Order: sequence, then structure tokens, then C-alpha cells
Amino acid sequence: MSQLLSDKVAVITGGGRGIGRAVALAFAGEGAHVALIARSEDQLQSTASEINALGRKTITCVADVTERDQVDAAASVVKEAFGAIDILFNNAGGGIEPAQIAQSDPDLWIRDVQVNLFSAYLVTRAFLPLFGPDGGKIINTGSGMGHRSGPGSSAYHVGKAGLWMFTQCLAEEIWERGIEVNELIPGPVATHLTKGRMEPGGPPPFTPSERVKTPEEVAPLALWLASQPPGGPSAQSFSLTRRPI
Repeated sequence: MSQLLSDKVAVITGGGRGIGRAVALAFAGEGAHVALIARSEDQLQSTASEINALGRKTITCVADVTERDQVDAAASVVKEAFGAIDILFNNAGGGIEPAQIAQSDPDLWIRDVQVNLFSAYLVTRAFLPLFGPDGGKIINTGSGMGHRSGPGSSAYHVGKAGLWMFTQCLAEEIWERGIEVNELIPGPVATHLTKGRMEPGGPPPFTPSERVKTPEEVAPLALWLASQPPGGPSAQSFSLTRRPI
């Protein structure tokens, strides 16, 4: 049976849990080999075991993707294991400082932007040389909060807004290499980061029109973006939200 990502190599940050884990398993189910990057070795090994059970190759790299040396070391490990890659999913991120600007902790505010923006820059820069002559796909996990302002969580707004601009700039710089770059906006998802605030199937606290998804419900859109033929969409934002972003 033909598989959408047969023998492709995908790199996924934040791949030990949540959306990253769900997408890693979806990619492996469609024939991809997967390199997983995250800070938690136990979670990485758990996801890797599930991928191996599907008959696909996988490696794990324990790394903080906001640290350049650790990202570069992970890229070296992936190059040694696979030689080249076809897909990069910049998924690591999360909200750290929800306070309003005047009451915010400067260290947490800066860390929030690092996690949501600088990490994607460092990872992308390190892994771009590993894409082969046939090009590939880069998918960045964005947020509707990166497309609009709002009180509170300004660091997250700024980090994701920067990621959206980064996505567009990168797409214009590398299109001649046959690499398409797009943003994926999951909308509200029940993960460890939203535990206690969001339950799958119900509305999130901030709007009744939305429905909280499981991580597995995000995977089909990531798979669609990863499996588009060459010359497909690039510099675009694709959203699973149920309201204007």
C-alpha cells in the first residue's frame, strides 16, 4: 500500500508529548522515519518506542531548542543517522508569562519569546543544510494570538507574531530550493500545558464557539502540509480554529 510519506525523514521538536507526539506517530504511520527533539528523555523514549512498533526508524535527541549549542549538536546527530531530511516540524513552544506588561517578570517574558520564536530560528538554521536537492517542507506551529493583539500574555503574542513573520520571510528566501514553509494554527488543544483549563470536546474558557481538540485531531493537517506535492502552498497560515484569527 502506498504511504504518503514513504521513507521521508521528519524532524519534530517537542516530539515527546502532545501535538508533537501525535504528529510524529501520524508521520510514522504514513511511512516516515522520525527524529525527535525535546528536553525530556523519558517522554522521547516513550514516543520512539511507539514509532518503532510501527516499523519505522527513529532517533531521539535530548536538547533545549533555545540553546544554540544543543540544537547544533542535535543536527549533527540527525545528519549522522539519516544523512538528509525532508520535513521539519517546529512544534516546541508554550506560554510562560501570562502577566500584563507592567506586572511581568522580565526573565519570564524574554524566555517566553525565546521558546516560541528564537527556538524555531535556531532549529531551522541548523537543519536547513540537511535538506536535499528535492526540497521539502517546514511547518511551524503558530497561534491565532500571533495574528492579533490582546491584554495579558504579551510575550506569547509577540513570540508567535514573530514566528508568523519568520515563516513568511523564510518561505521567500528558500523557495528556489523547493522547500515550502507554512504555519499551522491548532486552536485550543488539550495538552499538559492546558490541563485543568481545557477538556476535549468542550469549549475553552475564552470563547463558546470553539471546541477543544485532542492532539491527534491536529495531526491530519500537519500530515496534509507535509505530503503536498512540490510546488504546493508556501508562506501561508492554515488554521483549525472556529473563529477569525
